This record gives sequence, structure tokens and C-alpha cells, in this order.
Amino acid sequence: MDTQLPSTPALLTIAEAAALIRTRQLSPVDLAAAAFKRIAALDHQLNSHILVLEDEGMAAAKVAEAEIAAGNWRGPLHGVPIGLKDIYNTAGIATTGHSALFQDHVPTTDATCVSKLAQAGAIFTGKLATWEFAIGGTSFDLPWPPARNPWNPEHDPSGSSSGSAAAVAAGLCLGAMGSDTGGSIRGPAAWCGIAGLKPTYGLVSKAGVLPLSYGLDHAGPMCWTAADCALMMDVLAGYDPADPCSANVPALDFSDMTSPIAGLRIGVVRHFYETDMPCTPEIHAATEEALRVLRNLGAVVNDITIAPFQTYGAAAGQISRAEAYSIHEHHLRATPEKYGAICRQRVSAGAFVRGVDYVNAQRERAKLVADLAETMRDTDLLVFPTARYVAPKLGTDRTLGGAFFNRAFNLTGNPALSVCSGFSAEGLPIGLQIVGRPFEDPLVLRAGAAYEAAAGWRSRRPAIAAMA
Repeated sequence: MDTQLPSTPALLTIAEAAALIRTRQLSPVDLAAAAFKRIAALDHQLNSHILVLEDEGMAAAKVAEAEIAAGNWRGPLHGVPIGLKDIYNTAGIATTGHSALFQDHVPTTDATCVSKLAQAGAIFTGKLATWEFAIGGTSFDLPWPPARNPWNPEHDPSGSSSGSAAAVAAGLCLGAMGSDTGGSIRGPAAWCGIAGLKPTYGLVSKAGVLPLSYGLDHAGPMCWTAADCALMMDVLAGYDPADPCSANVPALDFSDMTSPIAGLRIGVVRHFYETDMPCTPEIHAATEEALRVLRNLGAVVNDITIAPFQTYGAAAGQISRAEAYSIHEHHLRATPEKYGAICRQRVSAGAFVRGVDYVNAQRERAKLVADLAETMRDTDLLVFPTARYVAPKLGTDRTLGGAFFNRAFNLTGNPALSVCSGFSAEGLPIGLQIVGRPFEDPLVLRAGAAYEAAAGWRSRRPAIAAMA
């Protein structure tokens, strides 16, 4: 079930809230209070927050209000409630990875992304539920319950950025930080009906983010709209010497989210979802309708062929398993009982990846990156569904990667965005994925924003959103 967007501050987009805050028509204190009221009223049904930071958030909101009243508006995130996936280090505040192993882990410094958001004036609502260490699946043997899908709490929000997607969709925060190693931003964005960007590899710092795979991890924003993701990226993007993987490139301009996309060359990777891993008829129909919308916007849409999805997935799987095990080996040997069963099983599999297989996977990766770059010389964007099917019942999906068309672009590092592209007959969201060339993240977001404006799905919220 769903409802039209109610008139309540916590259900504003970041762009809408920022315009009202800047002109002092909306108080950051009132906005933060509305968000925390909704968390108190609704989150017992969703479990999106494992730690609520109401005292800290309200204090920060009062500071923001005073600064803005004095004429010191810092930008569009000033006074805006933002949630943090609980793998982002927060100084003096527990960062647990949703795991008993790190239940008492209190960092002494903030992750770079957290520092940047704080400097921009964001108000942190709390630490958000995740799959254990961003890989543990929908688990029921952890200190906190798994997050649930706001469109139907009996269904899975996907992961690993499960709490981030659920909180944004339900209006418990206006934006959130997620992470994406094999689709952990885009999968939850699709199943919860929001926008989520996996940026170009190296564009957003991972310093202070609990790692899973050094070569595949990406940090990025999750919001109600692609344009809101752009506002967050304007703060988040940039070189960070504290992150060895950070890219030292010229600053990107995320300011233009309204220019027409007429003339853009869009390649439909039809074989991903028709032959490589066939999607459901509902997903296929929604994708065809999305392509019609893009054509009506003036984009030049044609089918395109790249490597089979399984080729990307096989290489990425070898790399991620080996790197995850290298990170967790000590704790798995010393205290395996502190891991949930799914996380322990998935990470332990990396112990069996041979060195020669890891090297060959990296060689295959280099070839796939080069081949994709050559293909995209004449294609501005790639488009295909984000997921093969809509969200199943909570805890029934154990496929990890088989539900989504995501992991390919963790391997190549291209920017990839999921936006809502419709709903199933039972009212569960469907996602469309848009992929661009490296460091063309603004173009990816502009195309997503144009599609969202034309398709009209952003006026539809889950029914639970109207209950507080």
C-alpha cells in the first residue's frame, strides 16, 4: 500500500528542505524534531536504527539554527537529518558493523565522510542497521534485529545498506550513507524504492569506513531522489590522502541536475536481464516503460552488448572473498563464535581462494575494464534493471549476488545509480540502474533526475510514512 506524499517536514527532499531552511521558513530544530519523532513512532516496525542519536542531533540542530539566523548558511545539507550506516566510524560513538564482535567498538576519530557531512552542517539521526560487516545477509543471530522493508515490513529491504534504505524511504532521515561492495547501495535502493549512487571508485573517501574488500568497496549516498544524491555528492566527493584508494582528480560539478538529456546515447544491456540472468515479467515490463520515458526525453536508446554478467561476477567474487578473509582472518580464528552464521560462512570462504585465482581474477578485471571503456567511447550511459525480482519475504533470499545486476560495476569502478522505476502488482518497488563512464557521476545523476521527474514515481511513499 502507498499514499501521496504527506505535508510533513521529514518527508521533504533534501533540496526542498534546504530551500526552506535557507530562507528561514523551516527551522532545523523543527525538522530534526520531526525526524526523531518519526523514529520513535515507526522504527520499532522497521529496525532501521540500531543507535538513535537524539540528544546529539537536537543539540546540533540548535547550533545550525543559530548559525543560519546569523547569516552563516553552510549549504544544502545545513540542518538536514542524515543517517549513517553503522560501518562509518564516529568519534566517541559506537561503530559496530552490526556485529557482536564490535559491539563495544568506540572509535576515536570520525570517518572522512562523517567529518565532511558534519562540516556541511548535517544533523546525524543515528547509526543504521547493516548486514553484519556489510556481508552477513539478513541475520537473526546478531545483537540487533535486521532492518525491514517500509513498503511491507514482512519483506526484505536487501543489503547490506538495509537500514539506510529503509530509513530514507520511511522518512526517518532525508538522506543516508551506504556502502557498496557488490551492490549494497543499489540493491536496497531498488527494493526500498529510493535513489542510491555507487560513485566512481576512489571519488568518495573510504577512510574510517569498516572495510570488506579494499578493491571493490565504495562509499556513497542514498536519498529519495537522484538530485538529493547530487547534493550529498557535492559534499562527499574529493581527494583524501588518508585513503590510499582515493583518486586525485579535478573537482566534479554536481550543480546541474535540470539540463535536458536529449541526445544522450543510452545503451540497453538487454542480455543481462533477458538471457544472462532473466528477470521477472514485471521487471521486464517496467524496464521497457522506463526506456520509453527516456526516448520521450530525447535520449537515443539502442541495445548494446558487453561481457556476460557472470563473467564480471566470477572475477569480482574471487577478489571480494579473498580480500574479506584477509581483513577478518584474525578474528575468525580467535573468536569465530562472535560472528553470525551467515557472515562467518561467507567470509570464511575466502580462505579457499588460491593466490593464482586471485591474480587471474585481477587480470580478468583489467581486461573487462578496458573492454567496457572501449565500448563506452560511443555510448554515454548504460541502462538495465537493478534487480531481477522485487523484494521477497524477510530472510528468504540467500542468493547474495544472484538477485541483482550490480557487482559488474564494483569490478570496473564505473558510477552506477539505482532509481525507482515503478511498482509490482503487490506494491513493491522496482529499480532501474544507470551506469556512466568513470568520473561522469554528475551525468549519471542528471539522467536519473530527468527520468524521475518524467516518470512521476517520487510522489508515492510507503503507507507507513503517513503514520507519524
